[in-house]
Amino acid sequence: MGESFSFAENIMIIEMTRNDFALLQEGKAPGGLRLERDVELAPPMVLDMLAGLAAQLAEQFAPSAWMLVEEGEIVGIMSVTRLLDPGELHIGYGVAPARQQRGFATQAVAALLGWARCDGRVRSLSAETGADNVASQRVLERNGFVRVDDRIDPEDGPVICWRIEVA
Repeated sequence: MGESFSFAENIMIIEMTRNDFALLQEGKAPGGLRLERDVELAPPMVLDMLAGLAAQLAEQFAPSAWMLVEEGEIVGIMSVTRLLDPGELHIGYGVAPARQQRGFATQAVAALLGWARCDGRVRSLSAETGADNVASQRVLERNGFVRVDDRIDPEDGPVICWRIEVA
């Protein structure tokens, strides 16, 4: 288990290692954390994709993935999904469906912003939300992200593009 950061009320973001991903893929929680039986963080193929992405990005930038932890329970995952210009990280996040609507995503993005502001390598963060995903749009708005564009994604359809300067 990697380094932890807490810049939010109840949520701590903890850097994920390859071993953490491997344990989560087996349905186990790393490092003394809890993973409740009724909570699926993400479907297995999504966890596989995120593990591969984190391994690939780690060659250029680390940390690149974090567990969202509330009172010792893993409730979600956040990651860098791609590196854009130097210093610009594109992020994605998700909270287990059984733990949504509790402010965890908003707090996790706030924690990531706190981390980014302390890391001299990061100038800005960007993200995309589905045009119909109002909850995720509110997460970004509450954290100061600004809507900068709209586009049609071949897989996801209409998306809204967001950005925030951190340096």
